This record gives sequence, C-alpha cells and structure tokens, in this order.
Amino acid sequence: MKQSRRIAQLGAYLRPHWRDATLGILALLSVNGLGVYIPWLIRACVDQIAKNVSWNQIIRYVIVIILLSSAMWLIRMASRLWIFGVGRQVEFDLKQRIFEHLLKLEPAYFATNTIGDLISRATSDVDNVRRLLGFAVLSFANTIFAYTLTLPVMLAININLTLAALAVYPLMFFLVHLFSNRLRQQQAVVQEKLSDISELIQEDVSGMALIKIYAQEENERRAFAHKNQQLLAANLSLAKSRNTLFPLISGLAGLSSLIIIWLGTTQIAAGTLAVGDFLALLIYVERLVFPTALLGFTITAYQRGEVSIDRLEAILSVTPKIQDDTEAIHLPLAEVKGELLGRNLSFTYPGATTPALDQVNFQIHPGETVAIVGAIGSGKSTLANALPRLLEIAPGQLFLDGVDITQISLADLRHAIAYVPQDSFLFSTTIKNNIRYGEPLSAQEDVEYVAQLSQINQEIINFPAQYETIVGERGITLSGGQRQRTALARAILVNAPVLILDDALSSVDNQTATQILNNLSQGNDSRTVIFITHQLSAAAVADRILVMDKGRIVQVGNHSKLLQEPGIYRDLWSRHQVEELLN
Repeated sequence: MKQSRRIAQLGAYLRPHWRDATLGILALLSVNGLGVYIPWLIRACVDQIAKNVSWNQIIRYVIVIILLSSAMWLIRMASRLWIFGVGRQVEFDLKQRIFEHLLKLEPAYFATNTIGDLISRATSDVDNVRRLLGFAVLSFANTIFAYTLTLPVMLAININLTLAALAVYPLMFFLVHLFSNRLRQQQAVVQEKLSDISELIQEDVSGMALIKIYAQEENERRAFAHKNQQLLAANLSLAKSRNTLFPLISGLAGLSSLIIIWLGTTQIAAGTLAVGDFLALLIYVERLVFPTALLGFTITAYQRGEVSIDRLEAILSVTPKIQDDTEAIHLPLAEVKGELLGRNLSFTYPGATTPALDQVNFQIHPGETVAIVGAIGSGKSTLANALPRLLEIAPGQLFLDGVDITQISLADLRHAIAYVPQDSFLFSTTIKNNIRYGEPLSAQEDVEYVAQLSQINQEIINFPAQYETIVGERGITLSGGQRQRTALARAILVNAPVLILDDALSSVDNQTATQILNNLSQGNDSRTVIFITHQLSAAAVADRILVMDKGRIVQVGNHSKLLQEPGIYRDLWSRHQVEELLN
C-alpha cells in the first residue's frame, strides 16, 4: 500500500513536467537502441574481415560506427539534461509548495514541530527527491532499456552462452531484494538523526546569548557530540550495508564477463562460434555490467527518496485548522469601524483540561482604548490571539462589527487587526524596512511619523546609519524596548482599525508606555486599541479596563471606578504602588 502510494506521489510530482520527462526517456531509449546496434555492426565488420574484404568496406564500417557513437553521445547528453532538469524542476516545485503550505498553517503547528526539523525536510529531503527523480530514474530506465533491448539480440546470437553469462543474475537480484528493507530502515534513521542535528544547531544559534549567560557551552558541546555520534553511527551502519551489497553486485556482474570469455574462447577453438559473435556477446555483456553495477546506487537513491517522500508528505498532508470558510465574507477595510464583541467565548488548548477562556463576554466600542489586566495565566494572551484568529475559535463567539470572525476572510480580518506580540520579531534588515514590512512602499515621512508615535524616532536618528541601520537577526542589535517600539511602529503604519498590544510594551518604562497610549489616542481617534499589560500606570489612562482571572472577565470599568470596589484590580494597584515606592 505504502509503495503504491509513493509511486503515485512520484507521478504527481512528475506530471507538470511530463514533456521533458518523456523526451528524456525517449532519448535514453534511442541511446540504448544505438548501444545495441553498434556492437552488431562491429560483429558484421569482424565477419567481413575474416572474408578478406577490401579496406574501403572496413573504413565505411568504421566511419558509420564513429558517427553512430557520436550521435549516441549527443543523445545521451540530451537525455541527462532533460531528466536531471526534471529533477531540478520538481525540487523547485516542492520547495515552493512547502513554503506556501507552511504560510497557511496556524502558529500552533510550529509550537509542536521544531524549526530545525522543518528546515531539514525542506532542504535535505527535497534534495533526496530530486536525486530520485534525476539519477535514480535515469539509472532505472537505462537498466530496463539495456536489458530489454540487449537480451533478445544476445539470445539470437548464442542462446547457451547468453544463459550461462546470465546465470549469476538471479543471485544478484536476490541480494538486492535481501538488502532493500534494511537499507530503507537505515536511511530513515539517518534522516531522523540529521533532523536532530539541525534542530540542535538552530536552537543553540538562536539561544547563544543564554548559553553564555549560564556558562553552558560545555553541556551544549556534549549534547551536540552525542547527537553527532548518533548520526555517525547511523551513517556507518548504512555505509556498512551499502559497502557489502555494492561490491557483491559489481563482482557478480563482472563474473558474467569471465564466463563469456571462458566458454566463448573454448567454442571459438572448437569452431562452433565465430569471432564476430564472440566480440558482440562480450560487448553486450559489458553493456549490462554498468547498469547492473549501478543498481546499488540506484537503490540507495530510491531508498532515500522513499523516506524523504514520506517526510515531505507528512508536512504537505497537514490540513490548516484555520482557513477561510467556503462562503467567506469580504469585509472592505474602509468600512471597518472596529467594534469587537465576545459572546460566551470559550477556548481550551489541545491536551489541556482547564479552559484558557471560559464563557467570556465583552463589548469594545469603535475608537475605544481598552486595557486588559490580570495575573499570568489568566487568559489575556489567549484572548489577544483569538481576535485575529490565530487560534481555532468555534463560530458564533467573536464578532467584528457584528460579523462572526470565522465567516470573514482571513486576509480581510488580519488587515483590519494589527497585532503586536510581546516577543517582537524583527527581520535581519534595516529599521526602515522592518517598520514598513506591512506597507513596503511607504514613504520615509510616514515611517518617521509612526516612529514618533511609538517613541522610537529619537533613538533611531541617533544611530550612525539612522533608519538604514541593520538590526541583525531577530533584531539582536537593538534593546528589548527598542525592538518592541519598532514592532509597534510597524503595526501603526498599516493603519488598521483595530490595534492589539499583547504586553508589547513590557520592556518600556511606565512613562513612555503612557505617552505611547496617549499618542495612539490623539493620532487616530477611530482606532480601537486593546492594550494587554502588567503596567498599571499605563492601563490607568485607558477608557476602560477589563480584569481577567482564570479565563474569565471578573471586573470591568475605568481606573477610578475599579479602585472604589474591592477586587483583583485594587489588589494589583496596591501592589503596584508598593513596587513604585520601592523602586
């Protein structure tokens, strides 16, 4: 079942490039046809020499053989270009498909699948499929054509010698069958260990600062050495099997040539075999030695390709849990007011028993600035992720301007909601390009304006290269507060009707955070701002405050109102006041 599925999958990969694949196979068929015809001509030439023919006839034979050999070489080159070209085209298609598919998957997928493993599949495994559809297909097709075209001619010349020469071939194919499952399993282990190495490298490079802070270089070195040793052991095990099988195949293939020489010379001496027939049979046997010897390498490429197909399809077969409804509603950005409504909103993470959101009800009016506060784990970030559908929310619970967000097309919904998470990711490019990521054609004055609103402009212009400063991978050259404010400027620039800040100013002091909120309110009165924070001084300036606890909204009101009633907010504020005094 798996085998037929893999073959069907290979057919699907090849289908868009069937013309080039067909031309390559036909060219290879022509090559093998000429490869059978040329020894036949040599046989005829030798027989003519035995009859004392003129040199002119011999020269004509030689010229024809040279011309056919040249044509054979040219056609062989063309077949390789076509078939290897198909492999490269499939490699391009697969990388494009994987990347586009990953873009459709929800963030939760990447929380359970490591980046290193995904990178390994998108590079190493795709490369294995390319080899399968290039080298393996070429070798396999060449072997089939060589046998089907050569064997009938050999049998026509001398049945007994042909059967004697091929007597070792059943043993050869038995060996191939015997080793095939072992090779496949060992190749799968190699691919898994290679993914483990990729994961460790990716994690350690990303967390290099943490490794040095805790002086864990030696532990990480040992961890890498352990995984590297496992990869080495897997590769050595695979190499042992390959280096046992391939010499056996080559040796058995060479043995058939020795049989032809031994029995053929005996028959020539007895006068029962012509010299021309002997030479033709010897050349034909030699023609079969090369494709037969390549069987081992072909098997290896095929085994790698098989394993890689399964690993790639494991990604491509994943259905995005969050996608457009079949009758998704188009919501023009210019018509979005920014009203948000939650009705008995509930959500439980997969594998969890306690809901992260439990019957949450709220209404946020257009242009309103609402702060959401609460203890860690109270559901604030889950609510923030639910609004732009970064989580799989059931229908009938969340509404934007009265429209169920599960019915709005994802592109329209996410254009209407700008979201800034606490972990402010920046690309390894200039500050300007990071700010205008959502609007790549924005003018310099627009970039500077939003930088002023997010209180980062003054620091940027103090850099030697100002807005052309390269921030490094993940913004490593900037401080945490600078990264957060740059990410905020990026969100403001897209001018979405709804702006969500999920603790996105945690690395900014209270005074700056308060000023940023005031700027957002003054800059665009129609923008709805949801400010999730632990900074109560900044939250105090919001129009309303929602207090969350254990997945529920337990208090609602402005700062003054909430201070007058006993509850979580007053306790948090008292604690905040003590911390301010201590600082």
